[in-house]
Amino acid sequence: MADDSLGLRMTGSAEAVASYDRAVEHLIRFQAAVADAAAESVAADPGCVMGRVLGAYLALMSTEEGAVADATAALGSPDPDPDPEAGALPRERAHLAAARRWIAGDMAGAGALLGDITVRYPRDLLALFVGHQIDFFRGDAVNLRDRIGRALSAWDDQEPQTGFLHGMYAFGLEECNQYGQSSAVGQRAVAANPDDVWGIHAVVHTYEMQGQVPAGVRFMRARRADWTGGNFLNVHNSWHYALYLLQAGDTAGALAVYDQSLHHAGSGDIALELLDATALLWRLWLEGADAGDRWRPLAQAWARILAPGFYPFNDMHAIMAFIGNGELDRAGEVVTALERVVGAGEAASTGAAMTSTVGLPVCRSLAHFGARRYDQVLAELLPIRTRVHEFGGSHAQRDAVERTLLEAAIRAGRVDLASALVSERLAVRDCSTYAWSKRAFLLAATGDTAGAASAAARELELATEIRVAAGASLAQ
Repeated sequence: MADDSLGLRMTGSAEAVASYDRAVEHLIRFQAAVADAAAESVAADPGCVMGRVLGAYLALMSTEEGAVADATAALGSPDPDPDPEAGALPRERAHLAAARRWIAGDMAGAGALLGDITVRYPRDLLALFVGHQIDFFRGDAVNLRDRIGRALSAWDDQEPQTGFLHGMYAFGLEECNQYGQSSAVGQRAVAANPDDVWGIHAVVHTYEMQGQVPAGVRFMRARRADWTGGNFLNVHNSWHYALYLLQAGDTAGALAVYDQSLHHAGSGDIALELLDATALLWRLWLEGADAGDRWRPLAQAWARILAPGFYPFNDMHAIMAFIGNGELDRAGEVVTALERVVGAGEAASTGAAMTSTVGLPVCRSLAHFGARRYDQVLAELLPIRTRVHEFGGSHAQRDAVERTLLEAAIRAGRVDLASALVSERLAVRDCSTYAWSKRAFLLAATGDTAGAASAAARELELATEIRVAAGASLAQ
């Protein structure tokens, strides 16, 4: 046995523990080397429980059903004879229980067990990181913030890892709509560790949600070297930059980011990256922009990995890709599969529970949208729109659902509802070029040419500010 770098006792040789420490350092930086370091920990000592647990968590955080077998293999048999886990410490056994709960489909239960670990061992960085990701996958904003907050007092500000906790805390604050505090904490995190890509991501969210897009563009461009390479969050952060370009009306620039970073010939079938690629194209598709042949490889990738009902946030994006590619029948097949999942009543599965409450109506609404049944879209989405967070993602990601609702209202001829939804948006973020463009359209539709011209002028003013901040597009 030996202590890890944070003073927590572990089973395993000193070499195995050192490799585990390296793995966790890579993990909090979202660096691909985490997988090799975790494997090295187990290779150095197969009895290193935390090395095996880390390997299982890495697989499970992919949100793909196909990775469950990899997670199971990482842990080994739960009831071996003789039991190599007989000497595992209480904290390690708690981690094993959490990982196995997640493998069994109970992601929510796994998150709760990790929360218990954090209460007893607030310096367990792996429990904090993985629990934080589970909160994100489940759309649990309060716990996304408070899981980290409950542990912060056990960390000294001078410790190098503390800044990464601040980066996590900043994202939790942002998802709880505490934008000012989130920005301050996030900026502090990034100042402490320029390679804290999750902290950068949190700050980017605060700019997005406050409509401070020019400042967000400048922030991302100033830190481009920190977030564009050497980490597997670069795709997601590139997606955020593309959203900024869309706010500037720079569709060509956004598509250039797509081709360079979001999805291209070298991209793998990775659900978390396919989400970003799909979400960008869906926004463009709603506005009638031509994405060329980009939908086809995206839809093919989703078809290879999708397991309907396992994680409904993935299901939603897969349906978007199928609709964008003109595969309405395939989109309908996913909805039918989700109806079977709900009908089976597998309450122990977090994915099935999220599908029942939110995932299925959202996916049905998308299928209706693809078939131009816009009144049906409204019927599915309006009753649940305040609960959409329950199937995961962030405010920025779930905005794709809100935009679909607004566009459905416009196409259904519900000018009253569409106008109310635009008013709602502008009340929160007056600096949204998207909302001003919709306001201009709706005012023109009602014959208010003066109001439409004023709204269009406001849109242009804001877009120009962003273009000036962005300068050349990221791809150049």
